[in-house]
Amino acid sequence: MPLFIVETSCSLISWLFLYLLLCHLNSGRDSEWNCRLVTLFHGILIICLTAYIGFIAGPWPFTHPGTENTYFQILTLVLSLGYFLFDMAWCVYFRTEGPVMLAHHTMSIFGILLALGLGESGIETCAVLFGSEITNPLLQARWFLKRMGCYDSLAGDVVDLLFILLFASVRIGVGSRMLYCELTSPKPSLIVKVGGVAIYTLSWIFMVDIARFACRKTCGKYRRWKERYKLDGVNGHAVKIK
Repeated sequence: MPLFIVETSCSLISWLFLYLLLCHLNSGRDSEWNCRLVTLFHGILIICLTAYIGFIAGPWPFTHPGTENTYFQILTLVLSLGYFLFDMAWCVYFRTEGPVMLAHHTMSIFGILLALGLGESGIETCAVLFGSEITNPLLQARWFLKRMGCYDSLAGDVVDLLFILLFASVRIGVGSRMLYCELTSPKPSLIVKVGGVAIYTLSWIFMVDIARFACRKTCGKYRRWKERYKLDGVNGHAVKIK
């Protein structure tokens, strides 16, 4: 337990140091800009680590849930735990996120703590981290495009489309399969299965919000296209009359 506290503290301090370093280097940017850079770096790092764990190091999370944690799984979970503690504290202090995102951070923290405390189910926890972070770079890209005034462009549309497709296919599609394997396997403990259901339910709450956003954006673009089409028709008719 003391070693676990030391490792988690080192991870937390490392993420905090990275944030403070970015604030120093990007003094012209605000706090959220630099925090988003930390979030982007964490997302890319965890995607790479969890992809290596799931696809190369193994075991395969769909067939071996509830197995004993490996050293590399523990390292990845501790790195992510330190980040979520940092980001949770940052979000609460600056009051930038709503209850759904705070609930996501809270579940992530407790899920990682549970896997580390039990000494098992690290492989499926890493798989959940992979699914959760796979859309993170696109989410941060969307925010940076907005801040730079470039969101209402082809780049913004491509980022949104890729985010929606990736979220639906991985978080909901693959996530459904992962949850089924978790619930039907006799190895994972009951509390881990309950945590899996909670995370999956939260993913569906996000999915509903994303679907509403997609409908609003699509309808808005169609409405603007229709207005431009009518305006072009009117202007063309006026030219013919002249």
